[in-house]
Amino acid sequence: MVIPCSGIGKVHGLIGREATYRVTDGLAYDKTATLCLALLVKGDPEAVEAVQRHRCITIDGCAKACAQKNVEMSGGRVAKAIQVAEAFRNFRGARPGTATALTEDGWKISEAIAQSVHCEAAELLGVEGTVR
Repeated sequence: MVIPCSGIGKVHGLIGREATYRVTDGLAYDKTATLCLALLVKGDPEAVEAVQRHRCITIDGCAKACAQKNVEMSGGRVAKAIQVAEAFRNFRGARPGTATALTEDGWKISEAIAQSVHCEAAELLGVEGTVR
């Protein structure tokens, strides 16, 4: 499971969500899935069961780490916790866009995160035989 923060209203949240979709809809569409963090926060039984059954990669836009914390509070296993802000270290001076639209820099950062998640998912797949 690849779980991004909601991050509504923040460019970091948009970058994390787009990276998630790049993985779950493209790079590893047949081996990964995602779910809405709000369902997990709400305690939706299907969402809680999904994170408890599968190893999770969380992508958080800020240091509050809402995705990571909520997966853990729901009894899920976080195999890798990614902070979007950390990815900016490799993109000094980048202007990623706004909360509603990424610039070319924003898409590059999102792609770098997606590639990192894809590699982590592939590693988990090799270890466990399935990633979801």
